Amino acid sequence: MLRCVLPLFLAFASARAELRIPGCTAYGAPDFNAIRVHKERGVVNWTDPKQSVLWFGEIKKPGKLDVAVSVNLPEANAVNFKLSVGGKSAEATANGAGDVLVKFGTLDIAGAGYQKFTLESSNPDGDIRALILDGPAAEDTHFNTGPRRNAASVHLFYPVPDKSEITAFYCEATGVEDPVYTYYMATGFFRGYFGMQVNSPAERRIIFSVWDAAEGQDAKDRSTVKEENHTKLLAKGDGVHASVFGNEGTGGHSHLVYPWKTGEPQKFVVTVKPDGTFTGYSGYWFHPDKKAWTLIAGFRAPKDGKYLRGLYSFSENFGGSNGHLLRKAHFGNQWIQTKDGQWTELLKASFSHDGTGKTARLDRFMGVEAGQFFLSHGGFVEGFTKYGEVFARPATGKAPVIELPKVQ
Repeated sequence: MLRCVLPLFLAFASARAELRIPGCTAYGAPDFNAIRVHKERGVVNWTDPKQSVLWFGEIKKPGKLDVAVSVNLPEANAVNFKLSVGGKSAEATANGAGDVLVKFGTLDIAGAGYQKFTLESSNPDGDIRALILDGPAAEDTHFNTGPRRNAASVHLFYPVPDKSEITAFYCEATGVEDPVYTYYMATGFFRGYFGMQVNSPAERRIIFSVWDAAEGQDAKDRSTVKEENHTKLLAKGDGVHASVFGNEGTGGHSHLVYPWKTGEPQKFVVTVKPDGTFTGYSGYWFHPDKKAWTLIAGFRAPKDGKYLRGLYSFSENFGGSNGHLLRKAHFGNQWIQTKDGQWTELLKASFSHDGTGKTARLDRFMGVEAGQFFLSHGGFVEGFTKYGEVFARPATGKAPVIELPKVQ
């Protein structure tokens, strides 16, 4: 992974060691897209005094904290700054051209936990290279110092009996906190994923995708994947857009633009039909307005021929500019159907996270709430859930009744 290019910074500050938090790890407020960052230059092109620059970090030991900011000014100028943290603030002015160290003095941090460092300016100019901390309260402090500003991706995996011939996987997902650049995936399986996404303030989607075979599992460009390994579209529902995807493996993609609502359960079911060395995967979603199940898409996956396996759900923050915001969703009422038509309720799930959640972002959680599993990430919430921890939810005992539309 690329690192922000700044000399002598530490992710975990040792006793009395200066800690440099790169500008490229900062966020913007109130408009998170108004602040631009560069992996070497830090915060760039900040000219709007209505916008602030934010850093978040966990203070382990309250006490005195020496605070400064490194800036690079394009020409001799006087730029006024205000730095606030823990209810305290200080002002200072950057004078000169080139690299300038702006010192805010010593601030008292009253309590341990995550703190928000807010930098404001009445006349912003230049590049913000780094937030610099020193003093007793900097000891063992933890910040994300890598350029990836996304919250950690989080997953829950559902164990199933060995050799289960699973023909359908049902799950409900409810967005609780869902800022833009969020994908709540309800019914994931070895070859694909199915869920709901917040693409922008004006657009939400229902997404169903199935990966290609062989090299298509890792390729970025589908043109590099042999035709024999391509997943093929069999059918799609009304209003559904179907295409192909890349950059995270390759395969068949489909989505329906629909304004699904926060707090309203969305119902998903994936069905399969093995056929020799192929498997047909179909994704159905219960349309809240039509009160009926609707096909999103059906795909034929090569080099497979198996039933559903590797069942999971996840929550992803796919845009880093607002990785500081909290995302949370409930995942409940999970059921599988085997080829004999019997439904079995899934009551256990285990937690995992991506590489970002290993050390850079510890604000990632799983648990049980209101009778359902939940996943949350972002928000710089204190605590964390251990990788691999297993949770159990209470049974509903009510298998889903699903009337699927006929696919031509």
